Amino acid sequence: MRTAYSVETVRAAERELMARLPEGALMQRAAAGLAAACADLLGRVYGSRVVLLVGSGDNGGDALYAGARLARRGAGVTAVLLAPGRTHPEGLTALLRAGGTTAAPDAAEPLLRRAGLVVDGIVGIGGKGGLRPDAARLAELAAASRAPVLAVDLPSGVEADTGEVLGDAVRADLTVTFGTHKPGLLVDPARGYAGSVHLVDIGLDLPEQADLEALQHADVAARLPRPGAASDKYRRGVVGIAAGSARYPGAAVLAVSGALRGGAGAVRYVGPAADAVIARFPETLVSGDGPAKAGRVQAWVVGPGIGDDASSVAEVLAADVPVLVDADALRLADRETVRARSAPTLMTPHAGEAAALLGVAREAVEEARLASVRELAGLYGATVLLKGATTLVAGPVGGPVRVNATGTAWLATAGSGDVLSGLAGSLLASGLSALDAGSVAAYLHGLAGRFAADGAPAGAHDVAAAVPEAWRDVTD
Repeated sequence: MRTAYSVETVRAAERELMARLPEGALMQRAAAGLAAACADLLGRVYGSRVVLLVGSGDNGGDALYAGARLARRGAGVTAVLLAPGRTHPEGLTALLRAGGTTAAPDAAEPLLRRAGLVVDGIVGIGGKGGLRPDAARLAELAAASRAPVLAVDLPSGVEADTGEVLGDAVRADLTVTFGTHKPGLLVDPARGYAGSVHLVDIGLDLPEQADLEALQHADVAARLPRPGAASDKYRRGVVGIAAGSARYPGAAVLAVSGALRGGAGAVRYVGPAADAVIARFPETLVSGDGPAKAGRVQAWVVGPGIGDDASSVAEVLAADVPVLVDADALRLADRETVRARSAPTLMTPHAGEAAALLGVAREAVEEARLASVRELAGLYGATVLLKGATTLVAGPVGGPVRVNATGTAWLATAGSGDVLSGLAGSLLASGLSALDAGSVAAYLHGLAGRFAADGAPAGAHDVAAAVPEAWRDVTD
């Protein structure tokens, strides 16, 4: 499990560790890992040109000490000092003794034009707001150079705790972070500024409960349902799908396609698209009497393509089983009814739907995804899966937010969310918690999207067909 912790937690762990180490030892650990990453990125250190963008404080100190190590190996290292009077003194001394040089910001342009590597040590994890104009100018020049940009701990100008970008920020090709990931490295839009992320272990003793979690293959494999020798289709779980309409029968077909590949033993469909569903998936159990009379299920999915069928939404929400609420059902579901449910509820909005539920502009959700998913989960007393380039899953009573980044931009296609809903609903029926069902489904769905696309456009039906391949990839 990849984890991320808040700045406050990281700072506390650093203070505790520094109290047990000789003075400066922790920074030297960080600098050693940073210098090694710089060397890997350069390929050949001797004779290379490295430009450090150095602000005040420890972030700049890390860059200076790493620069000193590179200079001792024959690199030409120049530190552009944004705050000469507040530059980390020991780090600067180390760089100068190793043969490095310094420059003022107004002399940076030709240096950056000739650089083989730019190291962003402007602002550390405690920085707030976008870059100031002089730093923003350096970030612009670095982006215009041909050199790769390596950020120290996180790109300067992004918000470490939230993933927000509130102004100008450095765009890095690689971020070397220390001790643990920070939420901003995993959550959009800041994640898009970080490039690849390399974690350097500096020995921090961190709490068991993180602020963010990101499942890996082994974590997903451990949560997937597996039938036993005594299993039958009912013991494996039955998922009900209330979806589709005369206008959108395809939504029902796609939701069922995801559900059939999610581990449940049977899929029961209710709605006006029964003929289309049976024609495509004859193994589906079909009922024409509405959700309340459809027969026993272990979980429901309601909403994809359902239009204005508020009665089906109400019947599903009245069921004492886990329910996944998606698409049209998100606007039809009464908030207090959802809050009053005794069984788990999983809501799966995209940014526009989340914005409508929160009463804000879509841009407000996209700019503050972590805060938005937490707020929505609290308002509805439900687990919320906020879809996007990095899907977030938040529980109703706090705890770590799950973040998923297995997807591909090709998943931004009509019907992809319907497949995800069916898949997650099937996992709910198999017995997974709402948090696990949402995060495992997002992981498999994203992986299936990669396999289906393989560098080219793919339809939602292709994604559903690739779920078994994703499942096998995770469990092999």
